[in-house]
Amino acid sequence: MAPASCALCQNAKAILKRPKTGQQICKECFFYVFETEVHHTILEAQLFKPGDKVAIGASGGKDSTVLAYVMKTLNDRYKYGLELFLLSIDEGITGYRDDSLETVKRNQQQYDMPLKILSYDELYGWTMDAIVSRIGKKNNCTFCGVFRRQALDRGASTLNVDHIVTGHNADDIAETVLMNIMRGDIARLGRCTVICTQGEDTIKRSKPFKYAYEKEIVMYAYFKKLDYFSTECIYSPDAYRGHARAFLKDLEAARPSAIIDIIHSGEAFEVKEEIKATQKAQQTCMRCGYMSSNELCKACTLLEGLERGMANSVITDRARRKMDELRPAPDILRTIPQYRSPLPAVSVEVAPQS
Repeated sequence: MAPASCALCQNAKAILKRPKTGQQICKECFFYVFETEVHHTILEAQLFKPGDKVAIGASGGKDSTVLAYVMKTLNDRYKYGLELFLLSIDEGITGYRDDSLETVKRNQQQYDMPLKILSYDELYGWTMDAIVSRIGKKNNCTFCGVFRRQALDRGASTLNVDHIVTGHNADDIAETVLMNIMRGDIARLGRCTVICTQGEDTIKRSKPFKYAYEKEIVMYAYFKKLDYFSTECIYSPDAYRGHARAFLKDLEAARPSAIIDIIHSGEAFEVKEEIKATQKAQQTCMRCGYMSSNELCKACTLLEGLERGMANSVITDRARRKMDELRPAPDILRTIPQYRSPLPAVSVEVAPQS
């Protein structure tokens, strides 16, 4: 049987079937529709304005490498007027992150973007290798996720950028919806599908690949022959997210639209006002100045647990209070440097209580 013609241009031969739509299309049409869909996502969400300085979270993996390439392509094609940077976080994982950062350094040359690398060791005094050797693999993703989020904001602050974009794709967001449902995490369920987030003193952060399927990102990288690092983190196989990912893949095999359907379902969730009223208000960490819903932010709490040799018991605030009762903090305790937001201060007026 002769190869089918491209469903879009009707001229070239179709060489791939889009996982997202099932269309059989040619390579050039695939590039065009993938880039155009991301462009429309950016426009509809009004993610940027001319003159914005944008840091691209770059890990060297397929998602961030394709994001950097597409952001540069769209910025040039549609005259967004953005100043683009690469921002990488070195978690200190031997045989994984050191190799992937070499890919990022090559991307810096290939895409002609400034690169900033900030390490956990520099910021927290601990690498992930050291943390895992202390606590094991059971909760290591908790430490890495908390530390990485704050490191991105701090790295972006040093670059004085207005915006951070990350390579989170449709699969990632659908997995997060499923995880929050399985954990009964109402607070996160209400915001995990939001394409753009920003706290009062944190840098705007968004996901241009919100509706892009992981399989299509891989196909785009493959056909464009992009330079990316494909090895999975050596500490992630035991992560809870892996169960949600396996479930989602089964759903996708039976119904390819399941990924987008789950995202739309997450967008439709509304948290009741009485539930919102029970959620803690945002404040600043009394130790490092980063945003927090408690006196100490999660990163400072986790770091203190590591420093005091009681890391496994610092996952909850109640456990931290118990730790204080059992063993007072040492006089010399490594702490996170004070966070200085690049954003102008926001004054908040509090109505007097009657």
